[in-house]
Amino acid sequence: MTPTPRIVALIVAAGVGRRAGGAVPKQYAAIGGKPLLRYSIAALASHPRIAAVQVVIHAEHQALYRDAIAPHTKILPPIHGGAERSDSVRAGLAVLAAQAPDYVLIHDAARPFLSHAVIDALIEKLSPDHAVVPALAVPDTVRRFDGTKWEEVSRDGLLRIQTPQAFPFAPLFTIHHSPLATPTDDAAIWLAASHKLAYVAGGEELRKVTTAEDIQWANRHAGASRRTAVGMGYDVHALMPSGDAGIIRLGGIDIAHSHTLHGHSDADVVLHAIVDALLGTIGAGDIGSHFPPSDARWKGANSSIFIEEARAQVAAAGGEISHLDITIIGEQPKISPHRDSMRARIAQLLKLPLARVSVKATTTEKLGFTGREEGIACHAVATVTLPMEAA
Repeated sequence: MTPTPRIVALIVAAGVGRRAGGAVPKQYAAIGGKPLLRYSIAALASHPRIAAVQVVIHAEHQALYRDAIAPHTKILPPIHGGAERSDSVRAGLAVLAAQAPDYVLIHDAARPFLSHAVIDALIEKLSPDHAVVPALAVPDTVRRFDGTKWEEVSRDGLLRIQTPQAFPFAPLFTIHHSPLATPTDDAAIWLAASHKLAYVAGGEELRKVTTAEDIQWANRHAGASRRTAVGMGYDVHALMPSGDAGIIRLGGIDIAHSHTLHGHSDADVVLHAIVDALLGTIGAGDIGSHFPPSDARWKGANSSIFIEEARAQVAAAGGEISHLDITIIGEQPKISPHRDSMRARIAQLLKLPLARVSVKATTTEKLGFTGREEGIACHAVATVTLPMEAA
Protein backbone atom coordinates (compact mmCIF):
# COMPACT_ATOMS: atom_id res chain seq x y z
CA MET A 1 0.00 0.00 0.00
CA THR A 2 1.04 3.59 -0.54
CA PRO A 3 1.74 5.58 2.67
CA THR A 4 -1.52 7.50 2.52
CA PRO A 5 -3.96 5.72 0.22
CA ARG A 6 -7.38 7.22 -0.32
CA ILE A 7 -10.00 4.73 0.82
CA VAL A 8 -13.73 5.09 0.21
CA ALA A 9 -16.72 2.96 1.17
CA LEU A 10 -19.79 1.83 -0.74
CA ILE A 11 -22.88 0.58 1.10
CA VAL A 12 -25.36 -1.42 -0.95
CA ALA A 13 -28.87 -0.78 0.41
CA ALA A 14 -31.13 -0.95 -2.65
CA GLY A 15 -32.96 -4.18 -1.86
CA VAL A 16 -36.58 -4.53 -0.83
CA GLY A 17 -35.93 -7.00 2.02
CA ARG A 18 -39.22 -8.95 1.76
CA ARG A 19 -38.05 -12.04 3.68
CA ALA A 20 -37.70 -10.07 6.91
CA GLY A 21 -41.34 -9.02 6.83
CA GLY A 22 -42.28 -5.84 8.68
CA ALA A 23 -43.75 -2.54 7.60
CA VAL A 24 -40.54 -1.25 5.98
CA PRO A 25 -37.63 -2.89 4.12
CA LYS A 26 -35.18 -4.51 6.53
CA GLN A 27 -32.46 -1.88 6.05
CA TYR A 28 -34.83 0.66 7.60
CA ALA A 29 -36.20 -1.59 10.34
CA ALA A 30 -35.72 -0.27 13.88
CA ILE A 31 -32.82 -2.03 15.59
CA GLY A 32 -32.09 -0.90 19.12
CA GLY A 33 -34.21 2.18 18.50
CA LYS A 34 -32.60 3.32 15.23
CA PRO A 35 -32.70 2.21 11.58
CA LEU A 36 -30.53 -0.79 10.72
CA LEU A 37 -28.84 1.11 7.88
CA ARG A 38 -27.58 3.80 10.25
CA TYR A 39 -25.25 1.32 11.99
CA SER A 40 -23.17 0.59 8.88
CA ILE A 41 -23.09 4.24 7.85
CA ALA A 42 -21.91 5.30 11.31
CA ALA A 43 -19.21 2.62 11.47
CA LEU A 44 -17.69 3.56 8.13
CA ALA A 45 -18.13 7.34 8.37
CA SER A 46 -16.55 7.46 11.83
CA HIS A 47 -13.46 5.48 10.81
CA PRO A 48 -10.46 7.83 10.38
CA ARG A 49 -9.13 6.00 7.31
CA ILE A 50 -12.38 6.20 5.32
CA ALA A 51 -12.52 9.38 3.22
CA ALA A 52 -16.07 9.15 1.87
CA VAL A 53 -19.15 6.94 2.12
CA GLN A 54 -21.55 6.36 -0.78
CA VAL A 55 -24.91 4.68 -0.13
CA VAL A 56 -26.91 3.09 -2.96
CA ILE A 57 -30.65 2.96 -2.26
CA HIS A 58 -33.88 1.92 -3.97
CA ALA A 59 -35.48 4.68 -6.02
CA GLU A 60 -38.63 4.46 -3.90
CA HIS A 61 -36.82 4.69 -0.56
CA GLN A 62 -35.69 8.33 -0.67
CA ALA A 63 -37.90 9.41 2.24
CA LEU A 64 -36.98 6.34 4.31
CA TYR A 65 -33.30 7.03 3.74
CA ARG A 66 -33.64 10.70 4.67
CA ASP A 67 -35.22 9.76 7.99
CA ALA A 68 -32.71 6.97 8.64
CA ILE A 69 -29.37 8.71 8.41
CA ALA A 70 -27.52 10.87 10.89
CA PRO A 71 -25.81 13.59 8.79
CA HIS A 72 -22.03 13.37 8.50
CA THR A 73 -19.60 15.29 6.30
CA LYS A 74 -18.21 12.06 4.78
CA ILE A 75 -21.59 10.83 3.53
CA LEU A 76 -22.19 11.59 -0.15
CA PRO A 77 -25.73 12.16 -1.51
CA PRO A 78 -27.43 8.78 -2.04
CA ILE A 79 -27.84 7.33 -5.52
CA HIS A 80 -30.36 4.84 -6.87
CA GLY A 81 -29.47 1.22 -7.48
CA GLY A 82 -30.54 -1.25 -10.13
CA ALA A 83 -32.46 -4.51 -10.38
CA GLU A 84 -29.45 -6.63 -9.38
CA ARG A 85 -26.84 -6.13 -6.69
CA SER A 86 -24.11 -5.84 -9.32
CA ASP A 87 -26.06 -3.01 -10.98
CA SER A 88 -26.09 -1.11 -7.69
CA VAL A 89 -22.38 -1.69 -7.14
CA ARG A 90 -21.58 -0.44 -10.65
CA ALA A 91 -23.62 2.70 -10.05
CA GLY A 92 -21.84 3.34 -6.77
CA LEU A 93 -18.38 2.77 -8.23
CA ALA A 94 -19.15 5.20 -11.06
CA VAL A 95 -19.92 7.98 -8.57
CA LEU A 96 -16.96 7.17 -6.33
CA ALA A 97 -14.59 7.34 -9.29
CA ALA A 98 -14.77 11.14 -8.98
CA GLN A 99 -13.11 10.76 -5.56
CA ALA A 100 -10.04 9.23 -7.27
CA PRO A 101 -9.74 6.52 -4.60
CA ASP A 102 -7.00 3.94 -4.30
CA TYR A 103 -9.24 1.40 -2.57
CA VAL A 104 -12.92 0.77 -1.93
CA LEU A 105 -14.73 -1.18 0.79
CA ILE A 106 -18.07 -2.61 -0.39
CA HIS A 107 -20.50 -3.43 2.39
CA ASP A 108 -24.01 -4.87 2.60
CA ALA A 109 -26.39 -2.72 4.62
CA ALA A 110 -27.90 -5.95 6.00
CA ARG A 111 -24.77 -6.50 8.12
CA PRO A 112 -25.20 -3.68 10.66
CA PHE A 113 -22.67 -4.55 13.35
CA LEU A 114 -19.45 -3.66 11.58
CA SER A 115 -16.60 -2.86 13.95
CA HIS A 116 -13.58 -0.63 13.46
CA ALA A 117 -11.45 -3.69 14.28
CA VAL A 118 -12.66 -5.49 11.13
CA ILE A 119 -12.14 -2.34 9.04
CA ASP A 120 -8.62 -1.99 10.45
CA ALA A 121 -7.80 -5.61 9.60
CA LEU A 122 -9.01 -5.20 6.01
CA ILE A 123 -7.07 -1.98 5.46
CA GLU A 124 -3.90 -3.40 7.03
CA LYS A 125 -3.86 -6.31 4.57
CA LEU A 126 -4.86 -4.39 1.44
CA SER A 127 -2.35 -4.01 -1.38
CA PRO A 128 -2.48 -3.10 -5.08
CA ASP A 129 -2.00 -6.81 -5.86
CA HIS A 130 -4.95 -8.32 -4.04
CA ALA A 131 -8.35 -7.79 -2.47
CA VAL A 132 -9.27 -8.71 1.10
CA VAL A 133 -12.50 -10.11 2.54
CA PRO A 134 -13.58 -11.09 6.07
CA ALA A 135 -14.43 -14.74 6.51
CA LEU A 136 -15.28 -17.30 9.20
CA ALA A 137 -14.69 -21.02 9.38
CA VAL A 138 -17.65 -23.41 9.27
CA PRO A 139 -17.85 -24.96 12.76
CA ASP A 140 -20.90 -27.19 12.25
CA THR A 141 -21.19 -30.56 10.60
CA VAL A 142 -22.19 -30.14 6.96
CA ARG A 143 -24.20 -32.68 4.96
CA ARG A 144 -25.53 -32.65 1.40
CA PHE A 145 -28.88 -34.28 0.54
CA ASP A 146 -29.40 -35.34 -3.07
CA GLY A 147 -33.03 -36.34 -2.61
CA THR A 148 -32.38 -39.96 -1.69
CA LYS A 149 -29.37 -40.03 0.62
CA TRP A 150 -27.24 -37.80 2.83
CA GLU A 151 -23.56 -37.23 2.11
CA GLU A 152 -21.05 -35.91 4.64
CA VAL A 153 -19.21 -32.82 3.34
CA SER A 154 -15.72 -32.00 4.56
CA ARG A 155 -15.46 -28.60 6.23
CA ASP A 156 -11.81 -28.27 5.18
CA GLY A 157 -11.46 -25.18 3.05
CA LEU A 158 -15.04 -24.04 3.62
CA LEU A 159 -15.45 -20.39 4.63
CA ARG A 160 -18.42 -18.15 5.38
CA ILE A 161 -17.79 -14.95 3.42
CA GLN A 162 -18.85 -11.61 4.88
CA THR A 163 -18.60 -7.91 4.05
CA PRO A 164 -17.16 -5.34 3.75
CA GLN A 165 -14.98 -6.61 0.95
CA ALA A 166 -11.97 -4.42 0.17
CA PHE A 167 -10.49 -3.94 -3.31
CA PRO A 168 -8.03 -1.85 -5.27
CA PHE A 169 -10.44 0.54 -6.92
CA ALA A 170 -9.28 0.74 -10.53
CA PRO A 171 -9.21 -3.00 -11.38
CA LEU A 172 -12.56 -3.61 -9.64
CA PHE A 173 -14.10 -0.73 -11.59
CA THR A 174 -12.83 -2.30 -14.83
CA ILE A 175 -14.13 -5.77 -13.92
CA HIS A 176 -17.59 -4.44 -13.09
CA HIS A 177 -17.79 -2.88 -16.53
CA SER A 178 -16.72 -6.06 -18.34
CA PRO A 179 -19.09 -8.78 -19.67
CA LEU A 180 -18.47 -11.14 -16.74
CA ALA A 181 -21.21 -13.23 -15.13
CA THR A 182 -23.01 -11.76 -12.11
CA PRO A 183 -22.03 -13.87 -9.07
CA THR A 184 -23.39 -13.27 -5.59
CA ASP A 185 -20.64 -10.98 -4.36
CA ASP A 186 -17.77 -8.83 -5.57
CA ALA A 187 -15.09 -11.22 -4.40
CA ALA A 188 -16.51 -13.86 -6.76
CA ILE A 189 -16.32 -11.40 -9.65
CA TRP A 190 -12.76 -10.56 -8.60
CA LEU A 191 -11.71 -14.23 -8.53
CA ALA A 192 -13.42 -14.89 -11.87
CA ALA A 193 -11.11 -12.28 -13.36
CA SER A 194 -8.08 -14.23 -12.03
CA HIS A 195 -7.14 -11.70 -9.36
CA LYS A 196 -5.71 -12.62 -5.96
CA LEU A 197 -7.79 -12.64 -2.80
CA ALA A 198 -6.69 -12.60 0.85
CA TYR A 199 -8.75 -13.22 3.97
CA VAL A 200 -8.99 -11.75 7.45
CA ALA A 201 -11.04 -12.96 10.39
CA GLY A 202 -14.63 -11.82 10.27
CA GLY A 203 -16.97 -11.95 13.23
CA GLU A 204 -20.20 -13.57 14.33
CA GLU A 205 -21.56 -10.06 14.93
CA LEU A 206 -21.29 -9.45 11.16
CA ARG A 207 -24.17 -11.87 10.64
CA LYS A 208 -26.46 -10.89 7.77
CA VAL A 209 -29.96 -9.81 8.75
CA THR A 210 -32.39 -11.54 6.40
CA THR A 211 -35.40 -12.94 8.25
CA ALA A 212 -37.73 -11.81 11.03
CA GLU A 213 -35.72 -14.02 13.41
CA ASP A 214 -32.57 -12.14 12.38
CA ILE A 215 -34.30 -8.87 13.24
CA GLN A 216 -34.99 -10.22 16.72
CA TRP A 217 -31.36 -11.30 17.08
CA ALA A 218 -30.16 -7.87 15.90
CA ASN A 219 -32.27 -6.11 18.52
CA ARG A 220 -30.82 -8.32 21.25
CA HIS A 221 -27.31 -7.77 19.97
CA ALA A 222 -27.78 -3.99 19.71
CA GLY A 223 -28.70 -3.82 23.37
CA ALA A 224 -25.71 -5.92 24.40
CA SER A 225 -23.19 -4.09 22.22
CA ARG A 226 -23.95 -0.53 23.36
CA ARG A 227 -23.21 1.31 26.58
CA THR A 228 -24.94 4.33 28.04
CA ALA A 229 -22.96 7.47 28.88
CA VAL A 230 -24.32 10.40 30.89
CA GLY A 231 -22.84 13.89 30.61
CA MET A 232 -23.57 16.88 32.82
CA GLY A 233 -23.28 20.51 31.78
CA TYR A 234 -23.57 23.72 33.77
CA ASP A 235 -23.31 27.32 32.65
CA VAL A 236 -24.10 30.79 34.00
CA HIS A 237 -24.17 34.25 32.45
CA ALA A 238 -24.71 37.64 34.03
CA LEU A 239 -27.80 39.75 33.31
CA MET A 240 -27.09 43.25 32.03
CA PRO A 241 -29.54 46.14 31.41
CA SER A 242 -30.17 46.59 27.70
CA GLY A 243 -32.71 49.38 27.35
CA ASP A 244 -36.11 49.16 25.71
CA ALA A 245 -35.26 46.79 22.85
CA GLY A 246 -33.35 44.08 24.69
CA ILE A 247 -33.57 40.36 24.16
CA ILE A 248 -32.43 37.30 26.03
CA ARG A 249 -31.43 34.31 23.94
CA LEU A 250 -32.26 31.06 25.69
CA GLY A 251 -32.43 27.62 24.15
CA GLY A 252 -31.88 29.04 20.69
CA ILE A 253 -34.83 31.46 20.74
CA ASP A 254 -34.98 35.21 21.40
CA ILE A 255 -37.17 36.50 24.22
CA ALA A 256 -37.95 40.20 24.55
CA HIS A 257 -36.73 41.53 27.92
CA SER A 258 -35.38 44.63 29.63
CA HIS A 259 -32.06 42.81 30.23
CA THR A 260 -29.74 40.70 28.13
CA LEU A 261 -27.18 38.06 28.96
CA HIS A 262 -23.54 39.05 28.91
CA GLY A 263 -20.95 36.80 27.27
CA HIS A 264 -18.33 36.51 24.54
CA SER A 265 -20.74 34.76 22.14
CA ASP A 266 -24.51 35.21 22.26
CA ALA A 267 -24.41 34.01 25.92
CA ASP A 268 -27.10 31.38 25.40
CA VAL A 269 -26.70 29.75 28.77
CA VAL A 270 -28.99 26.84 27.81
CA LEU A 271 -27.17 25.83 24.64
CA HIS A 272 -23.80 26.22 26.37
CA ALA A 273 -24.85 23.83 29.13
CA ILE A 274 -26.09 21.34 26.52
CA VAL A 275 -22.76 21.50 24.65
CA ASP A 276 -20.84 20.68 27.83
CA ALA A 277 -23.21 17.82 28.63
CA LEU A 278 -22.81 16.29 25.15
CA LEU A 279 -19.04 16.67 25.13
CA GLY A 280 -18.98 15.06 28.56
CA THR A 281 -20.54 11.86 27.24
CA ILE A 282 -17.56 11.25 24.96
CA GLY A 283 -14.85 12.70 27.21
CA ALA A 284 -14.16 15.56 24.80
CA GLY A 285 -13.53 18.42 27.24
CA ASP A 286 -15.79 21.43 27.54
CA ILE A 287 -17.07 24.27 25.40
CA GLY A 288 -14.16 26.52 26.33
CA SER A 289 -11.60 24.03 25.01
CA HIS A 290 -13.29 23.99 21.60
CA PHE A 291 -14.51 27.59 21.40
CA PRO A 292 -12.27 29.64 23.72
CA PRO A 293 -13.53 33.14 24.63
CA SER A 294 -10.07 34.44 23.77
CA ASP A 295 -10.74 33.62 20.08
CA ALA A 296 -12.21 36.59 18.22
CA ARG A 297 -14.00 34.24 15.82
CA TRP A 298 -16.60 33.48 18.47
CA LYS A 299 -17.32 37.10 19.39
CA GLY A 300 -21.11 37.40 19.26
CA ALA A 301 -21.39 33.96 17.62
CA ASN A 302 -24.72 32.17 17.50
CA SER A 303 -24.45 29.24 19.91
CA SER A 304 -26.16 26.95 17.40
CA ILE A 305 -22.66 26.61 15.88
CA PHE A 306 -21.43 25.10 19.14
CA ILE A 307 -24.40 22.73 19.36
CA GLU A 308 -23.87 21.47 15.81
CA GLU A 309 -20.18 20.79 16.52
CA ALA A 310 -21.01 18.89 19.71
CA ARG A 311 -23.61 16.82 17.84
CA ALA A 312 -21.09 16.05 15.10
CA GLN A 313 -18.48 14.92 17.63
CA VAL A 314 -20.95 12.60 19.33
CA ALA A 315 -21.93 11.15 15.94
CA ALA A 316 -18.27 10.69 14.96
CA ALA A 317 -17.78 8.63 18.13
CA GLY A 318 -20.66 6.39 17.03
CA GLY A 319 -22.97 7.96 19.60
CA GLU A 320 -26.75 8.29 19.54
CA ILE A 321 -28.33 11.00 21.68
CA SER A 322 -31.08 9.35 23.71
CA HIS A 323 -32.34 12.23 25.83
CA LEU A 324 -31.65 15.74 27.12
CA ASP A 325 -32.95 17.06 30.43
CA ILE A 326 -32.49 20.81 30.92
CA THR A 327 -33.19 22.92 34.00
CA ILE A 328 -33.07 26.73 33.73
CA ILE A 329 -32.54 28.58 37.01
CA GLY A 330 -33.59 32.22 37.32
CA GLU A 331 -36.33 34.64 38.35
CA GLN A 332 -36.80 36.24 34.94
CA PRO A 333 -37.85 35.79 32.21
CA LYS A 334 -40.67 33.37 32.81
CA ILE A 335 -39.89 30.20 30.89
CA SER A 336 -43.29 28.51 30.69
CA PRO A 337 -44.59 30.65 27.75
CA HIS A 338 -41.46 29.77 25.77
CA ARG A 339 -40.84 26.18 26.85
CA ASP A 340 -42.34 24.51 23.77
CA SER A 341 -40.47 26.82 21.39
CA MET A 342 -37.19 26.05 23.17
CA ARG A 343 -37.79 22.32 23.03
CA ALA A 344 -38.62 22.51 19.33
CA ARG A 345 -35.51 24.55 18.52
CA ILE A 346 -33.17 22.31 20.53
CA ALA A 347 -34.68 19.20 18.95
CA GLN A 348 -34.23 20.77 15.51
CA LEU A 349 -30.58 21.65 16.14
CA LEU A 350 -29.78 18.16 17.41
CA LYS A 351 -32.03 16.36 14.88
CA LEU A 352 -33.97 14.67 17.67
CA PRO A 353 -37.63 13.80 18.15
CA LEU A 354 -39.30 16.37 20.39
CA ALA A 355 -40.00 13.74 23.04
CA ARG A 356 -36.26 13.38 23.67
CA VAL A 357 -35.88 16.98 24.87
CA SER A 358 -37.07 18.11 28.30
CA VAL A 359 -36.96 21.77 29.39
CA LYS A 360 -37.76 22.73 32.97
CA ALA A 361 -37.37 25.94 34.97
CA THR A 362 -37.08 26.84 38.62
CA THR A 363 -36.16 29.73 40.88
CA THR A 364 -34.00 29.86 44.01
CA GLU A 365 -36.70 31.61 46.08
CA LYS A 366 -34.88 34.94 45.78
CA LEU A 367 -31.64 33.42 47.16
CA GLY A 368 -28.20 33.85 45.59
CA PHE A 369 -27.20 35.65 42.40
CA THR A 370 -30.07 34.15 40.39
CA GLY A 371 -32.51 35.12 43.11
CA ARG A 372 -31.19 38.70 43.00
CA GLU A 373 -31.69 38.59 39.20
CA GLU A 374 -27.99 39.13 38.59
CA GLY A 375 -27.75 36.18 36.21
CA ILE A 376 -29.27 32.99 34.82
CA ALA A 377 -27.88 29.50 35.31
CA CYS A 378 -28.62 26.23 33.54
CA HIS A 379 -28.05 22.55 34.24
CA ALA A 380 -28.15 20.02 31.38
CA VAL A 381 -27.95 16.24 31.51
CA ALA A 382 -27.35 14.34 28.25
CA THR A 383 -27.83 10.60 27.83
CA VAL A 384 -25.99 9.05 24.89
CA THR A 385 -25.55 5.44 23.77
CA LEU A 386 -22.11 4.54 22.44
CA PRO A 387 -20.47 1.46 20.93
CA MET A 388 -19.16 -0.87 23.63
CA GLU A 389 -15.73 -0.85 22.01
CA ALA A 390 -15.47 2.89 22.74
CA ALA A 391 -15.44 2.12 26.48
